Amino acid sequence: MAGSGRDAVRALLRAANAILQQRRYRAALAVLKGFRNGAVYGAKIRAPHALVMTFLFKSGSLREKLKSIAQATYTHSRNLAYFVFTYKGLMALQSQLQGKKIPFHSFFAACIGGWLVFGENNPINSQIIMYLLSRILFGLSRLAVEKGYIPQPKQDPFPLVAALIWGTVLWLFEYHRQTLQPSLQSSMTYLYDDSNVWHDISDFLIYNKRTDSK
Repeated sequence: MAGSGRDAVRALLRAANAILQQRRYRAALAVLKGFRNGAVYGAKIRAPHALVMTFLFKSGSLREKLKSIAQATYTHSRNLAYFVFTYKGLMALQSQLQGKKIPFHSFFAACIGGWLVFGENNPINSQIIMYLLSRILFGLSRLAVEKGYIPQPKQDPFPLVAALIWGTVLWLFEYHRQTLQPSLQSSMTYLYDDSNVWHDISDFLIYNKRTDSK
């Protein structure tokens, strides 16, 4: 019985590999693998981030913290998988309908995917959108220089950009804190507010805050 079971598994693997080699299924299979890669990548990115942020800044029992980490990881992984699936599916459909791939296909497919998958305003989606926004601004700036829309800077503009960004974010934190994303508020509170408070050597060097009632 065991031998026949192994033979059946081998036959199934051979059939699956044969299908994977078929060119006519390539577009559909690419969509499925995109879903897989989105799920895996989302989990890899979110799990360590959620682990660090939860144990650094969130209160509650160990069970509650682990549940929060699992929920954040699942949401990020699911959303990224859905988006890649939607994007690649729409790209394949447009290419099939028009017989070729054009730049607008990418923009349109990603807009639809962004609306459907990332349109809900929640902490996970908000972080992803802000992450992308910063990369987009840098990318568009470089593209504008490459295309000649703005002149090539004579000096590296990065120091000026860094100065303006840090100046703006600390001004917002000090005077308009509610406008910043919650995790950024938590990080900056730890760095700039909590460092103003201590009672003895224990919460000056060892701990951030004392847990006793002294």
